[in-house]
Amino acid sequence: MAGSDSQPKKAIPPKPAVEAPRKPLQVMHISRKAEEEIIDKESSKKNISDQSKDKRFDDKVPDETDISQLKKAPQQKTIISEEYNDNFEATSMEDLLRSENNSVNKNIHDQNIFEKRSRTVDEFDFDEDEFLAALEENQPIGTTGEIAKGSVIAVESDGIYVDIGGKAPGFMPKNECGLGVITNLKERFPKGLQVEVLVTREQNADGMVTISCRALELRKSWDKVQNLAKEGKVIRVKINGFNRGGVTCDFEGLRGFIPRSQLEDGENHESLVSKSINTAFLEVNPERRKLVLSEKKAAIASRFSELEIGQLIEGEILTIKPYGFFVDLKGVSGLLHHSMVTNGSMRSLREVFQTGESIKALITDLDPSRGRIGLNTALLEGPPGELITDKAKVMEEADERAVKARNSLNKEKVDPQKEQKDINLTS
Repeated sequence: MAGSDSQPKKAIPPKPAVEAPRKPLQVMHISRKAEEEIIDKESSKKNISDQSKDKRFDDKVPDETDISQLKKAPQQKTIISEEYNDNFEATSMEDLLRSENNSVNKNIHDQNIFEKRSRTVDEFDFDEDEFLAALEENQPIGTTGEIAKGSVIAVESDGIYVDIGGKAPGFMPKNECGLGVITNLKERFPKGLQVEVLVTREQNADGMVTISCRALELRKSWDKVQNLAKEGKVIRVKINGFNRGGVTCDFEGLRGFIPRSQLEDGENHESLVSKSINTAFLEVNPERRKLVLSEKKAAIASRFSELEIGQLIEGEILTIKPYGFFVDLKGVSGLLHHSMVTNGSMRSLREVFQTGESIKALITDLDPSRGRIGLNTALLEGPPGELITDKAKVMEEADERAVKARNSLNKEKVDPQKEQKDINLTS
């Protein structure tokens, strides 16, 4: 047994694994340098000096440019991830609690801001009068077609500036300063002169409006002409030109035209230049700027102003028509209808009056707009048919008989009104 005993074998230490991975020192040195350069760039951009002491803020996530550098060394990605894991394990519970408290405080702060922003208008001090005053103060002054008043503040070679109460003065071009030609603007519009203008263009980007004295005067002229035309007035104008169709004139700054057919001497209309004649209105159209006048109508209108219903007038028989006589009444013509000649029966109109004969008749109808005058001789008769049997006596006593006939005409005007009144009362 002794020979069989042998000394115990010593423990053989395990051989180091030949294939165990080893981290090359050179790679560790290079990756650490690249990481420090990235951290320096990020810290210089964000200026976080107070957090640089904390190791958690030393390791920054690289941006896109730094990632491109890291792609050149594939092993750096593995090293950086391991270091981040180590840093996370080294984080203490105190650090986690402090981070959680900061997050809670931030949420409370954001909620307070949201509550402030969501407050309604009623929660603020609100003065409606001040709000309306602010709106009125910022209201743009000067809409197209509006009449404004202001004072001249500056005169330039191309126009003038007028203060009309806006945030910028109104500008009036030289050709809009009035009717006709203005040679000296400073004499016509001295500084401080109060003027009334018409806004022709609204505010531009600088708040300036374009104004015009000429446009306002023309508007007033058209309004005046329209009123005169409605009243059937006769105006006197001066002829300042002619063409093949007629002559031209000016009235209240407006250009008027008189056709040759509406002139008393249309065949020699050129001779009327520089002469003044009476005219009446044929057409007034401000939209088309059309003003047409008539000398013949003016003669009729002026003559009509001298006539009235019931008036005894003397005239001359111009023509005889089947329906009556046309009588010249010194510039206008009247119609003596066959039913108004006599109360008796006549076989022919020529049995009573002849062409060129002078007669007296009563005016029973006047229509200035249509230029019509209705005459009557039957009212001058005593017994029916007296004009046929004793025409001379009727004409001699026409003035006395006209008074009686006029009373009957006035009675006829009153009776229909009384009859209408009686009808209204009974109904």
